[in-house]
Amino acid sequence: MSKPYTGGCACGAIRYEISCEPLVMTDCQCRDCQRESGTGHGSHLTFPRSGVTVTGEATHWDMVGDSGKAKTRAFCPTCGSPVYMTVAIAPDVFVVRAASLDDPGRYKPQMVFYTASGQAWDRIDPDLPTFERMPPM
Repeated sequence: MSKPYTGGCACGAIRYEISCEPLVMTDCQCRDCQRESGTGHGSHLTFPRSGVTVTGEATHWDMVGDSGKAKTRAFCPTCGSPVYMTVAIAPDVFVVRAASLDDPGRYKPQMVFYTASGQAWDRIDPDLPTFERMPPM
């Protein structure tokens, strides 16, 4: 790896450093990601949890995913920025929002999930593999 992935919330109260490469980089067009991002999709990098260090206290809220298990989204209680997510179905991964990276240019989407919920005005890269829902794990 060339350098760690670093980032955090808008006000700097929550910071993370990740010492490994992402497992996958994805755009998700589900309604939950649309609502959280305020746009047509959420952009995420998924990392092995073992390489992640987080400082600062996030506020967490749970929602139930298609698996029936909790997805825990974390945001800054001061500035409200969404920063990361963990999922009960895969406790060994840690998902960060691409916009929370100090260098968001490192984000390179590899696929798009939940296109069944996509909005016509949300233009995604037509060359990316797409899945109507979550792809098989």
